[in-house]
Amino acid sequence: MLIQRILCPIDFSEFSTRAFRHALSLAEHYGASLAALHVVEMWKYPYADYAATDGGDYANLRALLAKGGKEHLQEFVKQHRHERIHPELAICEGRAPDSILSFAQREKVDLIVMGTHGRRGFDRLMLGSATDRVMREASCPVLAVCQPPHDAVAAGEGAHYVHHLNRILICTDFSENSDRALDYAISAAEEYGADLTLMHVVEEAPSPASREDLLATATRQLEKIIPAEKRNGIKVKTAVRMGKPYQRIVEYAREAEIDLVTMGVRGAGALDRAIFGSTTYRVIQVGPCPVLAVHV
Repeated sequence: MLIQRILCPIDFSEFSTRAFRHALSLAEHYGASLAALHVVEMWKYPYADYAATDGGDYANLRALLAKGGKEHLQEFVKQHRHERIHPELAICEGRAPDSILSFAQREKVDLIVMGTHGRRGFDRLMLGSATDRVMREASCPVLAVCQPPHDAVAAGEGAHYVHHLNRILICTDFSENSDRALDYAISAAEEYGADLTLMHVVEEAPSPASREDLLATATRQLEKIIPAEKRNGIKVKTAVRMGKPYQRIVEYAREAEIDLVTMGVRGAGALDRAIFGSTTYRVIQVGPCPVLAVHV
């Protein structure tokens, strides 16, 4: 897993603050450059419509908002300064998902780190309009940070951030959609010397006898995913559960004090969105640690 350039979108919320701290830690660990991006979304300013259609000074308004955004971003980075990492500051205008995706592609970003909330209802729709879309369409992995995992990211002396990954969970359904996510999970485990758990969730079984057969078969499949000769000293174990995938994944992540969950994400079609929303999204929404969503 080669990480040379990291992008962290900033909207000045507590969620982007958590993500930014995480991004600083990753940039330090990998020796990567970090770009902090703030998107000025004109639709959020009712006066913009008037300025654009009724003779207002639209150009001046855009310039003022861009200047204000840049100053706010500069202050934000200053408040969360890092002794070794000096982020590039970027301001653009547009819809947040479009701007983030365009920046990531143009600048050849290796990882996007985004803050998310764990709420439902209206907030879920808001997540779906930005983070959801970025995770489904970005060509690079996206790390969704909701709540800090235990003390995985902690501020040390002199505003020095230390990033720890001790336990990584990779969720697989044995399809090619999980292969790339597995590669990233293995790489991260090697990089941090972390334990790696391979997990599969069997959704249902028609009878108790078939339940045992399904669990045993899944366990054998998991044990074959990483041959012993390719483990490179990584401590690997397996976990097979039965039930709703996202519930069992979240449950296990809490019990095992997992620091990072890695999952594959499919494309942007209606069916893929439904699948993403029912599993990966819910793990991000209610899980206890960051989720690395790897687009297939």
